[in-house]
Amino acid sequence: MAKAIRLSEHGGTEVLKWEEVDVGAPGADEALLRQTAIGLNFADVYLRTGLYPQSLPSGIGSEAAGVVASVGKKVRGIKPGDRVVYSSAAPGAYAEQRIVAADTLLKIPAGVSDEQAAAVLVKGLTSWFLLRQTYKLKRGEVALIPAAAGGVGLIMSQWARSLGAKVIGVVSSDEKARLARRNGCNQVLVGYHDLPARVRKLNRGQGVDVIYDGVGKDTLFASLDCLRPRAMLVSFGNASGAAPPFSPLELAKRGSLYFTRAGAGDYLGNVEARRAGARELFALIRRKVIRVHIGQRYPLAQAAQAQRDLESRRTIGSTVLIP
Repeated sequence: MAKAIRLSEHGGTEVLKWEEVDVGAPGADEALLRQTAIGLNFADVYLRTGLYPQSLPSGIGSEAAGVVASVGKKVRGIKPGDRVVYSSAAPGAYAEQRIVAADTLLKIPAGVSDEQAAAVLVKGLTSWFLLRQTYKLKRGEVALIPAAAGGVGLIMSQWARSLGAKVIGVVSSDEKARLARRNGCNQVLVGYHDLPARVRKLNRGQGVDVIYDGVGKDTLFASLDCLRPRAMLVSFGNASGAAPPFSPLELAKRGSLYFTRAGAGDYLGNVEARRAGARELFALIRRKVIRVHIGQRYPLAQAAQAQRDLESRRTIGSTVLIP
């Protein structure tokens, strides 16, 4: 038996329950993990509220690191004692122990801690597919990153800077601005008021080449107005709520813009893609090109408080839950 956070109804953080669960033994293609660190993501909030539909009752959480306790008879390449990390479409990472499909596990290389791996995997793989596939950022281009001091924003800003791009970050406070400047942003704007005019003032009167926007509802139209003609807005998150529907004519009248709503499943839906992204991500961490900023740690039993702080934007960088 072990403890886990369980979800039996959608709603506020009060629906997150700390319960005892029967973990069982791994099947032929599975592994049992003793988890050491769990990553907190906005997707966990969306699952709790019902924005992302899921059959209930359910576990919650998508990424964690830990030590392999045992494996099924068909498992190859993973053995007891290995340090591993995973991100999984099946929720349930908020747990002391968990059985997962062995082919979702990625070995944590030397020089990367369990906490770093749990804090960075989902956010790092998200940054990888956005920067390297959705809109392949090139040297000399200008990228705007709202919420640049958040978990994804800090990683993406550093990665974008390493690719030779100019990075303009947007944050909500002076404290977050200082953090963003230390982590890849060439320039930082505090607050979202008059954003298009302020962005153009920083960029010689021009709009930017691409915006990677994980905020959603509160920034959609301001982001569109920050782009140069024929540039791209990549929407990938809903931190302020789902982005509203809009007419395609809004793109035409702003200069024949491109818009995409990128989903991780379409880029990371197979083992090979996740492994390729993780290799590049971990190599950058080991070379200290990307620094993983863990701003908060909470006991796993206090997951509700962690989610409240995330939703109210009181967190900085990545957050981990410790079993």
